[in-house]
Amino acid sequence: MNVERFEVPGLAQYSYLVSDNGEAAVIDPIRDIDRYIAYAAEHGLRIVAILETHIHADFAAGSVALAAATGAPLCLSAYDEGELYRYAMPHRALHHGERVSIGGARLEAVHTPGHTPEHLSFLLFESGATQPTAMFSGDFLFAGSLGRPDLLGEGAKQGLAHALYGSLTQRLSGLPDALTVYPGHGAGSLCGSGMSGHAATTLGSERATNPFFRLAAEAFVTTILASVPPMPAYYPRMKQLNADGAPVLATLPGASALSVQTVFSASTDPAFVLVDLRTPAEFGDGHIPGAVNIGVEGNLSLWAGWMLDPTKRIVLIGGDGDEAETRLALIRVGLDAIAGHLDGGMPAWTAAGLPVAETVQFAPVDAAAQANTSMLLDVRNEAERREGVIPGSRAAMLGDLLEAVAPIPRDTPLITVCAGGYRASLAASLLLRAGFTHVGSLAGGVGAWLEAGMPLEKQPG
Repeated sequence: MNVERFEVPGLAQYSYLVSDNGEAAVIDPIRDIDRYIAYAAEHGLRIVAILETHIHADFAAGSVALAAATGAPLCLSAYDEGELYRYAMPHRALHHGERVSIGGARLEAVHTPGHTPEHLSFLLFESGATQPTAMFSGDFLFAGSLGRPDLLGEGAKQGLAHALYGSLTQRLSGLPDALTVYPGHGAGSLCGSGMSGHAATTLGSERATNPFFRLAAEAFVTTILASVPPMPAYYPRMKQLNADGAPVLATLPGASALSVQTVFSASTDPAFVLVDLRTPAEFGDGHIPGAVNIGVEGNLSLWAGWMLDPTKRIVLIGGDGDEAETRLALIRVGLDAIAGHLDGGMPAWTAAGLPVAETVQFAPVDAAAQANTSMLLDVRNEAERREGVIPGSRAAMLGDLLEAVAPIPRDTPLITVCAGGYRASLAASLLLRAGFTHVGSLAGGVGAWLEAGMPLEKQPG
């Protein structure tokens, strides 16, 4: 028996292939399914089952596509009945205690609601074993944390938090400390808070160190709800996409190389959005007017899913040409309408003599000098701001940026601030696209500010 983990770094998402005796099952597959097919072919395996722990909110699942490619059945939760999101595709509905065989091994479904109502975890039993050796916990139990229970909104979160407490105290009871736990996410995911950097853990370790194991019911509910990170705006869209089944893509969209003239036309067409994939420094030095800067070196899937309008066609602007990995990152969050990339990248645009905009990247000392005449917008989240803020800065978390700046006159000079510069450059590009006329960003973010010996202040409370 073997367990192979597959990771998507930008989303901190883990999927798994469990194999035994020439058969394999895939748990929570991502949408670019070639990885599982290639692994199975290389190791002489036949994929016989595809399982999901729940209807995912942060990424587009590849379950339907993998089932179509392999003929393996979909094995999904039976507990979506009557819920807001329900599986629409044909599948085997798994109830608590039901089993899926892989060679001589088996996976046993455990209903663990809380993160979502239908959530399942899967216990792994080796051939002939009466005790499980591992649990695939999805977004129920993480290394150091638990899944957020607020995905279905204000009206459902209290009930789901109580259900999560029940899953923690009842479903894990009697399972051995040595049980290996394979979670659905690692540090960096917004499906929970406080996750450790470990890709796997043990139940004994979580019992000893995970703070949620030590709380009584009411304290648990209060604490888990207070701990949830910001909710990305694209999560409800992704929930519905996965409930319906993400469309099967015959090929990776967006391979077309678009001429400079075609991209010039798209740059003024409201049906399109230009996404500049370069670094904040490169973007600041010169970019196509109206382009949005979501660099490849950051959490591109997360921020593209969160900040881009899914109804618009996407044109990619890189340094010199196609960005296949970027296109994968986009379809992982259901952004399939990729028109193509600028042939020759930004150098081709510049060589054609077309308009180029600049966004000032302020050094810390220059940003401080502008403080009396410019508004500093801190686009970090609340937890980051609690660690210290630049004096006089105003909170405008990136996910809520455009709502936060709605009352601000469009001619107000603005300087965006984040931890390291990535989100600040994205924020600046969004503000320019929204009609603000004097926008810059703090180069290097709060990190550079501190390195320059500039002060931070603690917020009251």
